[in-house]
Amino acid sequence: MPTHGSMTKAGKVRKATPKIEPKPKERLSPRLNNRKKYAKLLEKPAEARSKALY
Repeated sequence: MPTHGSMTKAGKVRKATPKIEPKPKERLSPRLNNRKKYAKLLEKPAEARSKALY
């Protein structure tokens, strides 16, 4: 099987590019956001919760 380039050239481009720090996230991931909403829903009294669900 032929290879797609020599092993001496492997990884040269990635090593040459400068490392960029990731930007800080502005909002929560969907999983955490839903978890937060669920916890907030359970904090309410039972009467208010039944009205909110239907």
